[in-house]
Amino acid sequence: MSALNTLTVTEAIKQLDAREITSFELTKACLDEIERRSDLNAFITVARDEALAAAEASDARRLSGQSLSPLDGVPYAIKDSYATRGVRTTAGSKMLDDFIPPYDAEVVARLRAHGAVLLGKTVMDQFGHGSSTENCAFGPSKNPWDLDRVPGGSSGGSAVAVAADLCIFAIGEDTGGSIRQPASFTNTVGLKVTYGRVSRYGSVSYASSLDTMGPMTKTVADAALVLEAIAGYDEKDATSSRQPIEDYAAVCQSEPQPLTIGLPQEFLAEGVDERIVAVIKAMADKLRAAGHTIKEISIPVLEHAIACYYIIAWAETSSNLARYDGIHYGHSILKEGQTGASLYDVYAQSRAAGFSAETKRRIMLGSYVLSAGYYDAYYRKALKVRTAIVRGFDTAFKEVDVLLAPVSPVLPFKFGDKGEPLAMYMADIHTTPINPAGVPSLALPAGFVTENGVDLPVGMQLVGPQFAETKLLALGAQWQRLDSTHTRKPGESS
Repeated sequence: MSALNTLTVTEAIKQLDAREITSFELTKACLDEIERRSDLNAFITVARDEALAAAEASDARRLSGQSLSPLDGVPYAIKDSYATRGVRTTAGSKMLDDFIPPYDAEVVARLRAHGAVLLGKTVMDQFGHGSSTENCAFGPSKNPWDLDRVPGGSSGGSAVAVAADLCIFAIGEDTGGSIRQPASFTNTVGLKVTYGRVSRYGSVSYASSLDTMGPMTKTVADAALVLEAIAGYDEKDATSSRQPIEDYAAVCQSEPQPLTIGLPQEFLAEGVDERIVAVIKAMADKLRAAGHTIKEISIPVLEHAIACYYIIAWAETSSNLARYDGIHYGHSILKEGQTGASLYDVYAQSRAAGFSAETKRRIMLGSYVLSAGYYDAYYRKALKVRTAIVRGFDTAFKEVDVLLAPVSPVLPFKFGDKGEPLAMYMADIHTTPINPAGVPSLALPAGFVTENGVDLPVGMQLVGPQFAETKLLALGAQWQRLDSTHTRKPGESS
């Protein structure tokens, strides 16, 4: 019999409803595995006592016939960028090392209302600034497929927690690939939703016009169940959409209608690992055999997408992090007894100590592109390119129903391999175009590539028009009925 922590959301719900297991048993199994696999460094904060208490309360509700939802009693982990009432929230930074929020982010509040059990807060690159978790003040997470390699970022800890069965599901956050790239690197599923589909309220902002909240799971069907719990309009978020929530779980149970699937040549061009291209093309062949039409297309504006993304993201980072001044918010030298410091010293020294080198770099670059004399040359031009990117995707979706592309141009890389900032930024070249367009993208396991005797996961992404989550989930669920790649666990042979 498999350990309880290895269950999917769907399996856990079934066994909880049948009273074959209790939430307390399930939660304890996850907590014990978190402790056993401390070498992975997936968590910044583990809320053991709170989780066990919540599990006991869930079991009491179930015994009395008053379960809150299908997710009642299912334990999950969440990226440390979400405010959690009474549980430390750091955003991976020393700037918020001792911050304990008095309120929940809307995603957390909705999961709490559904009875889901919060296990703890996962490792992330500081304020989302990175693609490897190497920029976390609390140490990087390690990829369970190869401990010498990164798990991706910035939601790397959440991906590790799912891949290594430290939780039943997790929540990440995606500004330019921070859900999809870690999912690709760890053989898990990650959903970047349409902008506005899930409330951003209570999440520590990276770039407000690009940030999206979504599930990281073991299967596509699990992602659909979690999305139903967290999606929907929130009056506390001015960018929240009133678009109705669809029956995401139901579409995963039936075969999708034959679709025209586009292969954008810009995602398969020079610079992409040929082994990854081969995996994606093999997947396209399987989907063609399943009755779908595969069509090569081009979206020329994508060559400008990564530059556009980073200019906007840096500018919004500079604005969002201005509040952490050592007086109103965040780490302060005043807490260390330096009461005689000048106002300038408080600002400068508090921010110097609280922010990482990468975060400082992004603040400075963002301030530069917003400054007088450069605003028009960089920021305003980036906004115009963003409009062109939106139109480019709109045009593509007149030709095809969805797009199929690799998540990353490279395999999971070793710690330190992307030491130069530009090299790290270019690793996001396939994920960053999606966020400025505001469209949804589902990352899921596509296959493996063997490198130096180690099998490394390759992820692909399905991209659809705005609010086409049902279409992506239906196709993704079909893929997982055709292909068993997602069922393989670290340490298992092929």
